[in-house]
Amino acid sequence: MKVIAINGSPHKKGNTFEALNIVLEELKNENIDSEIIHVGNKKISGCLACNDCFKTRDEKCILKDDIVNESIQKMKAAEGILLASSVHYASIAGNMKAFLDRVFYTSGANKNLFRHKVGAALVAVRRAGGLPAFNELNNYLNYSEMVIPTSNYWNVIYGAKPGDIHQDEEGIQIMRILGKNMAWLLKVIDQSRINKPEVERKKSTNFIR
Repeated sequence: MKVIAINGSPHKKGNTFEALNIVLEELKNENIDSEIIHVGNKKISGCLACNDCFKTRDEKCILKDDIVNESIQKMKAAEGILLASSVHYASIAGNMKAFLDRVFYTSGANKNLFRHKVGAALVAVRRAGGLPAFNELNNYLNYSEMVIPTSNYWNVIYGAKPGDIHQDEEGIQIMRILGKNMAWLLKVIDQSRINKPEVERKKSTNFIR
């Protein structure tokens, strides 16, 4: 089994990276492979709302000059997905937002490529805004019918300079427990013999008559 971890922080090896590694170490202890894709310092355009992915249904975004399409295939092939971001103005990092909008919209256009995969999110923050950013990441997981493992608190860890998070004892525990629960859930699903519910065609409703 494999988990793809998305690092949305502009800093390749800052506190977001450190937090990811705490979770991934627990997965490694359970013989689950992982790969970190760093998107936070990449040039990534936002979604154009062209709906071309719904027309072609080839599992690709029409914008092909960045890492989005390559990442979609890696995430599709994995059993688990871990989303992580630094916090910017009580929100996720801009490049992460652009990346996730296109990845998850393309997934949805192709019969939900991530449906019933195990998905989790975490954020690293200096002081405030952690919960809004954490909830923002969870919106992508919920939309995609993913199965979400929990920890013993919200998945927010605190620190300013790289490495500061290791002084946040509660945050470290939260990440460790998240990793353990994610590994357990991955194995439960892998061993399950129960058929998954059939995919329902999505209904779209607006309230303007």
